[in-house]
Amino acid sequence: MDNDLIDITVRLLAAWAAGSIIGIERSFHAKPAGFRTHSLVCLASALLMIVTTHQWQWIGNVPMETLRADPQRIAQGIMTGIGFIGAGAIFRDRLVIRGLTTAASVWVTAALGILFGIGFYYPAVLATVITLVTLIGLRWVEGRMPMQIHALHELRFARDQAMHEDDVRALLQHHGFGIANISYRLDQEGRIFEYRMTIFTLDGKNLGRLAHTLSGLPNILEFRISPAED
Repeated sequence: MDNDLIDITVRLLAAWAAGSIIGIERSFHAKPAGFRTHSLVCLASALLMIVTTHQWQWIGNVPMETLRADPQRIAQGIMTGIGFIGAGAIFRDRLVIRGLTTAASVWVTAALGILFGIGFYYPAVLATVITLVTLIGLRWVEGRMPMQIHALHELRFARDQAMHEDDVRALLQHHGFGIANISYRLDQEGRIFEYRMTIFTLDGKNLGRLAHTLSGLPNILEFRISPAED
């Protein structure tokens, strides 16, 4: 096989492998952009860069000095276009924003594809390892370091049986929660009063304790505690 063809094959396979490895971690955690998305993003980025690094093979008889693909512009176009996929991985669930880490992993996967595409293997492999350490290793570190846990919290009452806001705040404080913001809502033609808020705590077990307490209060019609995850 021609050396150029071997070089192209190695670059594409290396890019596909790097994207696949990162994507497996995302798929394992059931993220919206997973194994196939990351592998294809990395492969596509490498493919587009190979167009510029091997342009003498497809330009044909046109003199190189009259027509030249600019690798920097190709790279800029790739990173701009990948923003659409990254934006698709981010979504907002009421007060909670999810998918930021997945969007960032898609973005870095595109950058890895560019590096593999131009044959810059050392930083590409090193960045792949660092990305995996970030997604896998730092997840373990995050689970063991003190940090605030945020959650979307909703309480629904019959309008004439609603808890006073001071009592709600006292209840949350008793269970180790702070309140980042709070909003109020009347629903079902004014028959239902609802609190919506973002709460935070340093102990994840407080979520279960709060849920147990709320389930025993007769005047609460419904409640929701939704931890914010990336």
